[in-house]
Amino acid sequence: MTAITDKGTAKALDDQLASLDLAGRLSLVASLGGRTVFTTSLGIEDQVITAAIGTHRLPIDVATLETGRLFKETVDLIGETESQYDITITRYHPLKDDIDEYVAKYGMNGFYESVEARHACCGVRKLKPLARALEGASFWITGLRRGQSGNRAETPFAEFDAERNLIKINVLADWDIETLKAYVEENAVPVNPLHARGYPSIGCEPCTRAIKPGEPERAGRWWWENDEKRECGLHVPEAALPSLESSAL
Repeated sequence: MTAITDKGTAKALDDQLASLDLAGRLSLVASLGGRTVFTTSLGIEDQVITAAIGTHRLPIDVATLETGRLFKETVDLIGETESQYDITITRYHPLKDDIDEYVAKYGMNGFYESVEARHACCGVRKLKPLARALEGASFWITGLRRGQSGNRAETPFAEFDAERNLIKINVLADWDIETLKAYVEENAVPVNPLHARGYPSIGCEPCTRAIKPGEPERAGRWWWENDEKRECGLHVPEAALPSLESSAL
């Protein structure tokens, strides 16, 4: 069955999802037809979603972007999670030619030198693999929450993604960190040990640090940049990102 993916459907879903619990939200989306993909970064939000998908045996594809620069703890958690929930987490890697092109232009760690170089790195290591992960999908499930940052404070439960021609489903939009921790405790969900070391938001190792007391949850991501709304591009329109010299990257 082909799912209808447009603004009207997204708005109707946004209203429906608000009154459901996590399992109900995921089950509703999985029942709509079309391919549904959940992309996990193995952070606490995504582990909670994976646990719900696995526990309820929902027909949702689970994928992760294995960028080549992840923390060892994150990579190890992929296999542990697959074993606990008897699921497959499909790994999407950057292409060697794209990495080689990036390194030739910016250097392996050129992302520290400019916003342009950082977005170009995210482009080859995250955005292009994400495009492969979402190919043919009607619904994209994410772990975005309103409490993660000011930039995400208005996150809806469902929104039409015109660039990818699908509906993005943010099933944890209204959850706070304490609700997440309680779910993890009650359901014995495996979590990244880095969370206990001051990393509430975990990305690539060179681009993530522990946060200081009182800092926002995502303050440790690309901390050397000044823009408080810094993102990698996965969850903001491409037009809102700084322009890059090389559109191929």
